Amino acid sequence: MAYVIPQPPQSALPVAGTDDSFPVRRVYCVGRNYAEHAIEMGHDPNREPPFFFQKCPDNLAVGGGDWPYPVASNDVHWELELVVGLKEGGTDIPAAKALDHVYGYAVALDMTRRDLQGAAKKMGRPWDTGKAFELSAPCTAIHPASEVGHPSEGRIWLECNGEIRQDGDLNQMIWKIPEMIEYLSGLFTLAPGDLILTGTPAGVGPVQRGDTLHGVVDGVDELTIKVV
Repeated sequence: MAYVIPQPPQSALPVAGTDDSFPVRRVYCVGRNYAEHAIEMGHDPNREPPFFFQKCPDNLAVGGGDWPYPVASNDVHWELELVVGLKEGGTDIPAAKALDHVYGYAVALDMTRRDLQGAAKKMGRPWDTGKAFELSAPCTAIHPASEVGHPSEGRIWLECNGEIRQDGDLNQMIWKIPEMIEYLSGLFTLAPGDLILTGTPAGVGPVQRGDTLHGVVDGVDELTIKVV
């Protein structure tokens, strides 16, 4: 059997310190997973059931460097996040066993066309235009859990042009990583190669061409992009 059109390339993240790659199947993102970010976005920070949206695997922009300001928007925001990469999948994964399914961790920016997302919210429509655009997920290499452990606490922070704008701790997540995996696996059949972006702390804001963003999750990695 032959493909009738050229086969799309496999999206992947490099594995830190090796020549290997981590193939990416799906990219799940959890919304409003830090209380102060929920408040700044005008929502109740109480522990309600988590909700998820998706980016496309080919939305990943591996590594730092120049990042082109996207079309069709005049209000693009940064959101710094810890990323979880799965080595095993399944359905109805119990939280107590969830970390056994994790290959490793990375750092990403969930770049958001906030104006398009806001318009979609007002009309009760999906967020795809605001979230799943080209290069909307700059991301570092993935670091195996065998090397960095399973981070449940640690500073997560972002500078814009040298000024700290986001400054939180992973222990401030409303839904912890095992809980996210448990809940998500009750909605979807998870599989090796799935990524989960775990939410962002307070302090999101707009970028302009010429801005430099530098984001760090202590003990995992750091990511720098310049908006062009």
